[in-house]
Amino acid sequence: MSVLSAPAALADDIIGQASVIDGDTIEIHGQRIRLWGIDAPESDQLCRNDDSKLYQCGRAAATALARLFWAIKRPVTCSPVDRDQYGRTVATCSLGTPGADIGHWLVANGHALDWPKYSKGKYEDAQRSAEKTNLGIWVGSFAEPWQYRTCMKAGGRPAACSDEANDRP
Repeated sequence: MSVLSAPAALADDIIGQASVIDGDTIEIHGQRIRLWGIDAPESDQLCRNDDSKLYQCGRAAATALARLFWAIKRPVTCSPVDRDQYGRTVATCSLGTPGADIGHWLVANGHALDWPKYSKGKYEDAQRSAEKTNLGIWVGSFAEPWQYRTCMKAGGRPAACSDEANDRP
C-alpha cells in the first residue's frame, strides 16, 4: 500500500527565535532551514556597487536578515515544504503570526532573488520592484547565486565567479 501524505518530519511548523546562517538559511532550535523559493548571494560572493567596486554581497544579505530579526523581535514560523540535497528543511517562513513572508522581504529589498526553478515566479513581482528601484544587489552588477555556485564547483575563484558572469542591460 502506498501513502501519499507528507513525511512526518515535514508536517509540523517550526516556531522559535531564529539565528542567521546566511542570506537564505536560518536556524531554529538547532534545525537548519533553507528559505523556499529564493536564492541569496553566497557568503563569499562578491557583487559590484554603483561605483563598480566589489563588496561582499553575500555577507550583506545575511546582515540584512539578522537586522530584520533584531528589529522585529517575534518568533519565526516556518512551514516545511521539502528537504534539500543537504538534508535541510526547506520552508516558507514568516516573522510573527501572522507575519510577513521573510523570503518576500529579502527579494523585495534586493537581498535575494526569486528562484523560479522552485518558486514558479511567486516572488517575481517583488524582484521586479527591487530591480526597478535599484535596491540591494540591483544597485550594481552581480552573478546569480546559482551561476556563482556552478563556477565555483568548476574550480573558479570568488572574484572571478562573482564578476559580471551575467551582463545586465
